[in-house]
Amino acid sequence: MNAPENFRISVRSARLSAGAGFVVALTGEIMTMPGLGKVPAAERIGLGADGRVTGLS
Repeated sequence: MNAPENFRISVRSARLSAGAGFVVALTGEIMTMPGLGKVPAAERIGLGADGRVTGLS
């Protein structure tokens, strides 16, 4: 299936992404971006009885 043969890759570090449930292997000069949490921040936002927005702090 066109899979590479005799291919080598050097992993310089590994990072656990516990919220996403996987391990990221860092190679070469790759840059990573911060991940997302298990629960979106929007789920904590709401309106109080007085009409004020809550959950933004």
